[in-house]
Amino acid sequence: MALLLELQRRIPDGWFLRRLLPALLFVVVAVVGGGQLGHRDWNDVGLARDRIADALPVKGGLTADGAATLVLVVLAAVAVALVVPFAADGIGALSAGAWPWWLASLAGRLTRWRARRWTSPQDIGREAVRARAAGHELRAARLDARRARTAPVRPMSPTWSGDRLRAAERSARAESATDLPGEWASLLLEVPDASRAALGEARDAYQAACEALVWSVAFAAVGIWWWPAGLGGIILWLVAWRSLRRAADGLCRTAEAVVTLRRTSPSPPA
Repeated sequence: MALLLELQRRIPDGWFLRRLLPALLFVVVAVVGGGQLGHRDWNDVGLARDRIADALPVKGGLTADGAATLVLVVLAAVAVALVVPFAADGIGALSAGAWPWWLASLAGRLTRWRARRWTSPQDIGREAVRARAAGHELRAARLDARRARTAPVRPMSPTWSGDRLRAAERSARAESATDLPGEWASLLLEVPDASRAALGEARDAYQAACEALVWSVAFAAVGIWWWPAGLGGIILWLVAWRSLRRAADGLCRTAEAVVTLRRTSPSPPA
């Protein structure tokens, strides 16, 4: 415990809370749940407690074996925490529609499938009006919710977030001939501190959602050996997927607002 407290003092809070603590939880679940309990004894809390106590004996002080085990657990957690951001960058690229060449065929099939399923928001709105007029309030409410999350144009990307980011790029070009991906660094340099902070927070929320998806996959993989971890991973995936869409939309809205603010704000005197 003293080691964890010392780490918390020396590591930035965001990194400690968002990466190291989930990594410690993952290592413990993988070792105790997947490595010790398994499917047969999945709910044996006593066995889990005994196994942890055997690995970390504290009676009469921490032994050399216990200290070595604790250090190995912390090192494993740190290693996992360092890998997660890189995996999250890959998730973020896939979510943004920037699929690598070796997935181009799958990306094309997904894009065509989404385009076939797409219905314009205007058509959905008219169907909602007809459903409400016929007294089907629940169906009308579902259609209204579907219209709110439907892209205004036919999908051109394998993901919803990719279409949303492309729409933000088109809006930025129309506003001030700015290409968000190409001019992101200059955009951050040219805007006021408040706008820069808002962009940073929106980008950080998007990154956090991508990391949550990585954790969901990791816990789902442990479910092969301990099924409660798999169930938790599936639930986390559903929550993280919705968070990713909200974060992508929030990032786009923030970037669009900053571009508009930069265009309408008076230039500083020379």
